[in-house]
Amino acid sequence: MSYEFYKTLHILGIAMLFLAFGGLAGHALNGGTRETNRARGLMVASHGLGLILILVAGFGMLAKMGGSNMFPGWIHPKLLIWLLMGAAIMPLQRKPSLARPLWTILPLLALAAAYLALHHS
Repeated sequence: MSYEFYKTLHILGIAMLFLAFGGLAGHALNGGTRETNRARGLMVASHGLGLILILVAGFGMLAKMGGSNMFPGWIHPKLLIWLLMGAAIMPLQRKPSLARPLWTILPLLALAAAYLALHHS
């Protein structure tokens, strides 16, 4: 498969991830709880599938880039960022008071990941 195919899947995964974050955070900001969220299953599934697409497509793009080093230095902080994104679903569901700070922090983490991807050397 082509680099562009993997890149498209990667972007789809990011969109799904942030769709789930927005739904969960919006529900929490409006006073909802884990128990009152009727669409929780859909949001959790979107979060998980989004992360899988990001990971698989990201490694697909990395393989298509070639080079002698399969794991360049800039990939490690990106993996840490996506690990944090994966864990971020727990406080959104268990501690709704963290929804407001996560509303700001999560896009900043995505910005850092994008910066690493676009400006690696």
